[in-house]
Amino acid sequence: MKSIVLREIKSFFGSPIGYLVIAIFLIINGLFLWVFEGDYNILNTGFADLTPFFTLAPWILIFLIPAVTMRSFSDEKKQGTLELLLTKPLSIWQIVNGKFLGALLLIVMAIIPTFIYVKVISSLGIPEGNIDMGSTIGSYFGLLFLIAGYSSIGIFTSTLSDNQIIAFIVAVFLCFFLYFGFEGIATVTPTFSNFISALGMQDHYKSMSRGVIDTRDIIYFTSIAIAFLSFTVYNLKSFKS
Repeated sequence: MKSIVLREIKSFFGSPIGYLVIAIFLIINGLFLWVFEGDYNILNTGFADLTPFFTLAPWILIFLIPAVTMRSFSDEKKQGTLELLLTKPLSIWQIVNGKFLGALLLIVMAIIPTFIYVKVISSLGIPEGNIDMGSTIGSYFGLLFLIAGYSSIGIFTSTLSDNQIIAFIVAVFLCFFLYFGFEGIATVTPTFSNFISALGMQDHYKSMSRGVIDTRDIIYFTSIAIAFLSFTVYNLKSFKS
């Protein structure tokens, strides 16, 4: 599996994809958080916290992660190398996990530079250092689990077609629906609003952003990732047979 992960990372950084993903994520966040006027501008909020970043990041990643994962298996299908990949002395689960971890590591690399925001916000606080580290750490953990969920969805949709655009569109739709869709449905069904909201990613992500790492939230995101990776394995087994 390690060879698959390294192969994915090399393919990302052997072309402009890896550098573009990191640059686009940082530039868009930087502009909205520090330059553009609006609700996401940290300097205008008057609070020494990173809430605007953790509110904005999931929406950027809804488009960015599918753009990274859309080529995972669809490109292999298009080039006719998927059959060769499946004949390697690796189980299908190892291949899928390798692709998944490769995409996950790339997005994590894009997140790491944002740690500087914590230092900046801390220095801007009155008094200096006045930042809720519990909430910040919880939010980063929530973002990591959210990235894992998005990545598993993107890996799955890349097995549906050899057309990368189709894989991208389906992944964006599924990520959007699982993050925002249940929250939207809950607003029009107040009787079951709490239950319906709990089915969506946003509810669990917000829960972790409060600085409370609840096992229910961890189990939820882990279940989402395992479910979509299982669907991926099933599709590849069907292709292999």
